Amino acid sequence: MSCDAVASAAVLWLAAMAPGDAMKPELSMPPPAVALEPLFADIVRRAGVLKAEVEAFRSGGKALPADFAQKVAELSELDMKGHFTLAERGTDGDLKCILKGIAEDLPVKLAALKMAATPEARAEALTDMAYLLNDNVEVITAPPQPAA
Repeated sequence: MSCDAVASAAVLWLAAMAPGDAMKPELSMPPPAVALEPLFADIVRRAGVLKAEVEAFRSGGKALPADFAQKVAELSELDMKGHFTLAERGTDGDLKCILKGIAEDLPVKLAALKMAATPEARAEALTDMAYLLNDNVEVITAPPQPAA
């Protein structure tokens, strides 16, 4: 299966879940080992911070920071670095492909947010960005699932 197909399937699967469902792993399931590595832990941290900023803006509490676009670009680069790291190891095909998809989607969602001319379009762009940032956290921290 191509990376694009895997990434699309993962995004649809995660979007269908209630927010935070994947963040409630069974107590007996340890986090995946990759989530503990510095690169991937940094991706999770940055995506979580950006999502909190988007949520604060959506609720009307504060404006998006001036450096928001730069932070999104940096996260996109880290996601692609994670993709290449996993590709070099020859392991974890799904996560590798999903990270590539997120790296490619972040600039697209950012552009949609910048171009949103109406409150409705801005709300939709913010929702899409929040979901993608949440997916970025969940795909790395979700406990391993048995093969289907």
